[in-house]
Amino acid sequence: MSHHYSGPDFTFPQGDARLDFTDLYAFPKPGDAGKSILIMNVHPSAGENPPGATTSEPFAREALYELKIDTDGDGVADIAYRVRFSAFERGVQTATVNRVDGPQAAGTGDGGRVIVEGAPVSIGREAMVTEAGDIRFFAGWRSDPFFCDVEGAKNNFRFTSDDFFADKDVCSIVLEMPNSALGAKEVRLWARTLTPGDGGGWIQVERGARPAQAVVLVEERDAYLGGEPADDGHFLAGFAHALEHTGGYTPAEAKRVAGTLVPDVLLYDPTRPASFPNNGRTLTDDAFDWFMRVLTNGRVTGDSVGPHDDLLREFPYVGPPHKSRVPKALMKSK
Repeated sequence: MSHHYSGPDFTFPQGDARLDFTDLYAFPKPGDAGKSILIMNVHPSAGENPPGATTSEPFAREALYELKIDTDGDGVADIAYRVRFSAFERGVQTATVNRVDGPQAAGTGDGGRVIVEGAPVSIGREAMVTEAGDIRFFAGWRSDPFFCDVEGAKNNFRFTSDDFFADKDVCSIVLEMPNSALGAKEVRLWARTLTPGDGGGWIQVERGARPAQAVVLVEERDAYLGGEPADDGHFLAGFAHALEHTGGYTPAEAKRVAGTLVPDVLLYDPTRPASFPNNGRTLTDDAFDWFMRVLTNGRVTGDSVGPHDDLLREFPYVGPPHKSRVPKALMKSK
């Protein structure tokens, strides 16, 4: 799997699927090299432990969803896009997006300059897109673009080409912006979700950028998910130990390979074509196959599962959801 089910024993952070970050994508806008697309996916439509459907409410009103941008390579955010959502009432929810620059971008507040306000969240197949100046924004249910034979991965890499995510949905937050809004030619990206703390302020409960490693390699789960890329060196030994055990690496080689996986950020230069893991990540990049090769030291090369065929050629690029979550009462009134 990717970053899905990053809670203990393949559950969700704080037991809430809406807080579960699943994937991060970054790529130049097709047909317009002057703009970039950033996609943060959260909230799997189905759980693993226990199995079954999750809530139809797309995003948590009390949560903060954030895209972080490091412009100088120190693992600390210099720009942040913060998304808050209204209560989900009668099948309706709206989003507000704030941008924060400078030292405050590395903090945990929910302030900033409003760049999108009152944007409708999509709960059906139609993608409701909001335009605000040179920004385009989408939030709502979509077909999960991640592809992977989950059961094969859990069964000692005995793959059967069964794509667990082929019929699953996820909630997407999609931003289209000018490359100049990224603040630098090459940046480092990650995403996180936060919830209110008991004594006020915010608590980070989930974060990541690179697929699978936080679920498979991390030993100190809470510390990792609550941490920052700048501090990921603390987890190097744990990553190396897991690589030795699973991939049969020598201690020295395991440490070297582990060093390529931290900090947990997505490198992105919008002036070059996107291709994971070297530059950004497109919706068709087979990131799971790449991770399997790293994890097993080349013993496993892939799961024979490929990209989904429901992706869109235009914004928001992620395909329509498999299941409509429009309340029956609202459908009858239309």
